[in-house]
Amino acid sequence: MKSINDPKIAIIKLSAMGDIVHSVVVLQFIKKHYPNAHITWIVDTKFAQLLRGTPGIDRIVALPLKDKKYFKSFKILFTLGKFDAVIDLQGLIKSALVAKLISGEIYGFSRESVKEKFASHFYDKQLEIDYNKNIIIRNLSLSAFALDFNFHKDEILAKRPCFGEYNKIQNQPKRILIAPFASEESKVYDKFDEVVRGLSEFEIFIAHSSPAEFEKAKLIAKDTKAKILEKQSLKQLIEFISQCDLVIGNDSGVTHIAWAQNVASITLFGNRPSHRNAYATSKNLVLDMGKKIDARSIDKNDFCIRKIYAETIINHAKRLLANA
Repeated sequence: MKSINDPKIAIIKLSAMGDIVHSVVVLQFIKKHYPNAHITWIVDTKFAQLLRGTPGIDRIVALPLKDKKYFKSFKILFTLGKFDAVIDLQGLIKSALVAKLISGEIYGFSRESVKEKFASHFYDKQLEIDYNKNIIIRNLSLSAFALDFNFHKDEILAKRPCFGEYNKIQNQPKRILIAPFASEESKVYDKFDEVVRGLSEFEIFIAHSSPAEFEKAKLIAKDTKAKILEKQSLKQLIEFISQCDLVIGNDSGVTHIAWAQNVASITLFGNRPSHRNAYATSKNLVLDMGKKIDARSIDKNDFCIRKIYAETIINHAKRLLANA
């Protein structure tokens, strides 16, 4: 993109919750280099609430694609006007088609770098980057490629809370949120009941998002002082996480929000590549089985996450809480 003082930028990241959370960090980097940029974020209606009030976003465009309201979505896209840069962080054929329907130069990942290879045909300019590289680095690299800026690891570590600042409740006991569920059964750890019992001196909440998960959460909390977190809107969940001292969970949107909000976390991995799907820091830990996993070849019958010792999680949690 040519150097423009106040560029109009469209970011496309339609879904899902964790993927969107992994993307919002690019906003503060873009605003650092283009403080007058006008940023439009295009997202599926189902996840639009997640982005409401997020610093750096000037306009949210919600498309009802998951509801299969394609004609309505097309009508919305045709009214958006021209952009100086359209950045497809999703890398799917669907998101690439959305980009193509918008007026502006389209930036995306190259054929070998993108999730769905055919999507690359819709991009005007392509970035080649290893598909297995860390997702935060991938998102920032594409944004930097499109907008001609550089970034450094220290800037990532020094990031501000991506969804904004929330005042922490004063004088509350140290609070842990357990996020024991995930979209795939092979991503779910099965010893959270032991973890809860091992951290019983702390205030513990257990998150859930469906009636079935609620029943499972009750089993995890059984005979302990752990509380089941009331059903939250996405914005309420962000606020609650921001007021926690530690989040422990599977590879899911909840643990990724903790990272985005600079809250200590322990994220558990089994058959997914932890080096790609989480950005580890001194207080955002990842625990896995040490397997070398290709992100393009996930074995959904691999339940190795269940081999992680509960005691290992408990010990790391107590160390993080001692420093909180």
